[in-house]
Amino acid sequence: MPEELLKELQALITEGRSPFSDELDAMSTREILELINREDAMVPTAVAKVLPHVEKAVEMVVGVLQSGGRLFYIGAGTSGRLGVLDAAECPPTFGTDPELVQGFIAGGYGALIKAVEGAEDDATGSHEFLQQNKLTSRDCVCGLAASKRTPFVRSGLDYAKSVGARTILVTCNPPESADTQIDVIIAPIVGPEVLTGSTRMKAGTATKIVLNMITTASMVRLGKCYGNLMIDLRATSDKLRERARAMLMLLTGIDYAEAERVLTAAGGELKTAIVMVARRVDAQEARSQLAAAKGQLRSVVGDDLLPKAGK
Repeated sequence: MPEELLKELQALITEGRSPFSDELDAMSTREILELINREDAMVPTAVAKVLPHVEKAVEMVVGVLQSGGRLFYIGAGTSGRLGVLDAAECPPTFGTDPELVQGFIAGGYGALIKAVEGAEDDATGSHEFLQQNKLTSRDCVCGLAASKRTPFVRSGLDYAKSVGARTILVTCNPPESADTQIDVIIAPIVGPEVLTGSTRMKAGTATKIVLNMITTASMVRLGKCYGNLMIDLRATSDKLRERARAMLMLLTGIDYAEAERVLTAAGGELKTAIVMVARRVDAQEARSQLAAAKGQLRSVVGDDLLPKAGK
């Protein structure tokens, strides 16, 4: 069994040795940094090649969320941390319920700040988490595994398929015939790492880029922005409250004091406040109009409010 695992690992691109860094320990600091920078520059090109697959994933996620389903990220190590990070940033950025996009890392949340060695080999943890969260066929599970073989991820995807949930795999190795049951495979091939096997580097960067795309594009499609403004942000800090006021002032022309008054009347909901001013209605009517438009602000107020950037 160990010998079979060794052969499996040796076949992975992410475990390969880069011919450009075989003298890494003999390089100067500047040479090391220049090499890492050159290798990192390959990542956007690798992601660009798989955009059709990212597009398919986004369309699927949008459909799932519109139908009342949820998106779950599952992963180990760097991949798991990136999934939890992406999920955690959705509520403040897009005003979503924390249950809508969730991330789970092998080893539990303690593994976010301290490596839990061997957690990726846990073939039960991910599907136990999904069972506890009552995964159904309305949901989507996105597995994050640079190597594509991580038992924690594969078992979770298998469980998701067994209940009829949609499935996505983000990996940095080419898919195989065994992966065909997964609905969407996103596999940016970034090549061997500068530091052999250290997939926190290029593979981690590629994964972060893909996750940024999936949630941002999905939320845009769901009406979470107007132009390029995040009008569904959750104003939970001084910075975000000021950002909300600034956007309301920009879009409606009202002054600071009036923006503060309207936002208070809107319960801190920026999108509601924009409709209140633009349509001269109270918060309840503004929410009703937004609900009728399925949350799409442009459908309620048109595009006249939106100035061009820099003007």
